[in-house]
Amino acid sequence: MSESGRPPADAMTNPRADRVRDVAKLAGRSARLKRRQFFAEGPQAVREALQAHRDSLDAGGSPIVEAVYASVESLKRHPEMLELAAHRGARLQIRIASDMVLSAMTDTVTPQGIVAVCNFVDVPLEAVLAAKPKLIAMLCQVRDPGNAGTVLRAADAAGADAVIFSNSSVDIYNPKAVRSTAGSLFHLPVVLGAELADVVTAARTAGLGVLAADGYGQLNLDLLQDESAARSFEQEMPDSRYSLEHPTLWLFGNEAQGLAGEEKALADFRVAVPVYGSAESLNLGTAATVCLYASARAQRRAG
Repeated sequence: MSESGRPPADAMTNPRADRVRDVAKLAGRSARLKRRQFFAEGPQAVREALQAHRDSLDAGGSPIVEAVYASVESLKRHPEMLELAAHRGARLQIRIASDMVLSAMTDTVTPQGIVAVCNFVDVPLEAVLAAKPKLIAMLCQVRDPGNAGTVLRAADAAGADAVIFSNSSVDIYNPKAVRSTAGSLFHLPVVLGAELADVVTAARTAGLGVLAADGYGQLNLDLLQDESAARSFEQEMPDSRYSLEHPTLWLFGNEAQGLAGEEKALADFRVAVPVYGSAESLNLGTAATVCLYASARAQRRAG
């Protein structure tokens, strides 16, 4: 970046350049799978990607970020990007690009000023379970990228140990899904393309209970929370059918139909979030947030 604030002479200004087209191709699933790369756009996502990249390299792991492209104005607003990229272990140079180039790289109408090309970050199920997790969310046949990203973000906020996507769920590396995670994609382990029955079996072997979020479930989430709170204060309560303090795998279903009958049958219990008003039901993101926070609070209360 020059002292005048204008792009330097070697700035990327041609939106039809091969490098620009290569990044743009990552909006398509086939290119992502072939190269095992995706792009993250916007300061929040790129900041978290760079931090994850730095942490991975410091720990002797693999690089997460392969390249970063940013406008002059974006770097003026977010100088921490340069600091993260210049970290001794990061070994990254941010390329200056015009707004036209950044727009051509991504699928957004208004470019957010910065784009990072990242390597896939998903991990095997075995690695997640070997870490003795206490709280995992699994998305079953969730098709909307915005919903998928929202649940992943909620899981991150609740302190979950991982998020698992069934083999019939949306690709979390879809640009819209990546945007909706707001950087949380780089915070916790993600497992992709999993078979539900295999996950349930492996989770039980690892000591996790399995709960299915279901509006017509036989257990009431509020009651489970009340029972958990009573136990924490050593109050007498009837024995609960399920303890929220227990390590748990939550199953969340399709946005429109919820979990299929055979999916619910794999769970230990079906749990309903009570609706006290006139709404027919909660949307996927809200229901997942309520369920995950209920487990997270109970587990933290229990220590």
